[in-house]
Amino acid sequence: MKDDGCCRFDDAHNMRELVKMMPSESELFDLSDLFKLFGDSSRLKILFVLKEGKELCVRHISECLGMSMSAVSHQLKPLRDAKLIKSRREGKEIYYSLDDEHVDELITIASIHISELEG
Repeated sequence: MKDDGCCRFDDAHNMRELVKMMPSESELFDLSDLFKLFGDSSRLKILFVLKEGKELCVRHISECLGMSMSAVSHQLKPLRDAKLIKSRREGKEIYYSLDDEHVDELITIASIHISELEG
């Protein structure tokens, strides 16, 4: 193999296997959209409060975070559309919670990563 100054990767078969393991363009697009949702601190605050509070209505989320109810409602829609949170109606109230344990795990893993960077 010619040394062209690049890193060495001698096994062409392994390289083909790595390429096969890559997610499809569609999956990468969806992952990118998901991570964009985590790029807004207001949405992250909502996710954290739901992670700890389990199930809350807009008013309680608003009070916990010091945000207006309309600002909270505005941020809940993209989270619900992405299936990061779910809602349940009880009379006139709508209660929000994390959609499943995977969302909790995403938040936890990201928090651990950040604390390791700071530590």
